[in-house]
Amino acid sequence: MAEPIRVLVTGAAGQIAYSLLYSIAKGDVFGKDQPIILILLDIPPMLPVLDGVVMELQDCALPILKEVIPTDKVEVAFKDIDAAILVGSMPRKEGMERKDLLKANVAIFKTQGSALDKYAKKTVKVLVVGNPANTNCLIASKSAPSIPKENFSCLTRLDHNRACSQVAMRCGVSSDQVKNVIIWGNHSSTQYPDVHHAKVNLQGAETEAYQAIKDDAWLRGDFISTVQQRGAAVIKARKLSSAMSAAKAICDHMRDIWFGTKEGEFVSMGVYASGNSYNIPEDLIYSFPVQIKNKTWKVVDGLPINDFSRAKMDATAAELVEERDTALDFLSQ
Repeated sequence: MAEPIRVLVTGAAGQIAYSLLYSIAKGDVFGKDQPIILILLDIPPMLPVLDGVVMELQDCALPILKEVIPTDKVEVAFKDIDAAILVGSMPRKEGMERKDLLKANVAIFKTQGSALDKYAKKTVKVLVVGNPANTNCLIASKSAPSIPKENFSCLTRLDHNRACSQVAMRCGVSSDQVKNVIIWGNHSSTQYPDVHHAKVNLQGAETEAYQAIKDDAWLRGDFISTVQQRGAAVIKARKLSSAMSAAKAICDHMRDIWFGTKEGEFVSMGVYASGNSYNIPEDLIYSFPVQIKNKTWKVVDGLPINDFSRAKMDATAAELVEERDTALDFLSQ
């Protein structure tokens, strides 16, 4: 048996974590024979709930789950961890301005970044889920200068999965027959779901998505807005956020970091924009198409970008620049 790896999940008493923890603990993410120590961090008022989650994880009797450590202390939570899944953040409350949301989250992710810097392994892989995910990820990374920037990413895989699924349903195929959709930019309503480079497998033949769907108006209109607004649509229907699909996307994202992407395929991930070939401003966490090998991601460079895509990519970058500048202002206070 391999040495156990230490995996931290924050906001561990919340909805997303409730769907996520079982998948991690049964081996869906880091491998069926990789023993795991799960560290669950939440705020003090949530500790009684966390105790219930621990009991349930114990009652699942999962062979690779070696230990579960519930805590409200960052020095316990971040100690020697191999992977951090930062789910917990301040949610937007009714009547709350976006800048108030940013201010509250800057404080949270500055603390967590500092804790990563001080206690975690320098090889730790950090996935930020809590919104605004891109900017929270940037703040965490800036607050952890001793950990390589490349070790930080934010979740746009849920948007990626949503886009794949919309294309698949439109073509009457299963979603594994769709590959290389791209989510560009911010995990917000300005994100740009792009299928100009996507392929659909129709009866064993790979077809360009635009050819497979034959409906440019839909692809440039309703398709994009459906993916952009999907989170809000789920909340409207369920009266709760999309926890099950978010947990699945987190698993997909982390598994790809651990085991790599398939040959000839790329996935979407919010990563540092430095040195990209798409003229996206450097000091941002921006969602790009990436390929992953040996736990290292690389942006898929040099894809042709038409004017329609360019405008959408620039609009979401502009929003991220504004968010970043506001957040860095709070960070320096």
